[in-house]
Amino acid sequence: MRFSNKVVMITGAAQGIGAEIAGRFAAEGASTYVCDLKETEGKALVEKIKAGGGQGFYLRLDVTDETNWREAMGLIKAQSGRLDVLVNNAGVSVRMPFEEYPVDVLDHMINVNIKGVFLGMKHAVILMKEQKAGCILNMSSIAGLIGHKYSSIAYIATKGAVTMMTKGVATQYAPYNIRANSIHPSTVETPLAAELFSDPEKKRQRLEEVPLGRFATTKDVAAVALFLASDEAAFITGVSVPVDGGLTAS
Repeated sequence: MRFSNKVVMITGAAQGIGAEIAGRFAAEGASTYVCDLKETEGKALVEKIKAGGGQGFYLRLDVTDETNWREAMGLIKAQSGRLDVLVNNAGVSVRMPFEEYPVDVLDHMINVNIKGVFLGMKHAVILMKEQKAGCILNMSSIAGLIGHKYSSIAYIATKGAVTMMTKGVATQYAPYNIRANSIHPSTVETPLAAELFSDPEKKRQRLEEVPLGRFATTKDVAAVALFLASDEAAFITGVSVPVDGGLTAS
């Protein structure tokens, strides 16, 4: 198994993409920390991981709170002795017309999507520098690569920031053998997407922009995360990997 004796921390891991990533890491031998504010769902995922023979732990984490990050990293260090992989997956998206976008909603998105990733990387590199090794994966979006016409300007701004923060950490912490890469999904099949695409016209528009003609699955995204975190990707850092069926190529 690729991640035996490895310690992995995933934010926003209670459901959706985060849950798929957590389950896959645990299935490949990692001690997996499921971090989320959704306690019921997070603990249920940990029980599922354990029932499958994996090692899972639930941590309640507000990614916007630096004290929470300090406490979480302290607990991981005390319990597992190290942190090999951090997946900054937690994020929010609120769609509203640009001209009507409320500042408080923008502030919330900045806090979760930018500040949350910033704090996660800040505290992860402290542990990883001691080990002289580590991998950080940040969940961005196609909206972190292009001015996607169906994404809100606020979302594009926050995901663009994630893309560039990732590159900064990759270059500045490479001397400590810390790698950082970002993952850029297009629309992913989740319950939230299903709700959005109850409107057939919206679904048609989104499908038409993907050359491969389908939406991404959580498995598609998780597979890329596991590859980038593995020893097979040991010489890959500072890259932005689209998981988009060719959308950003067209």
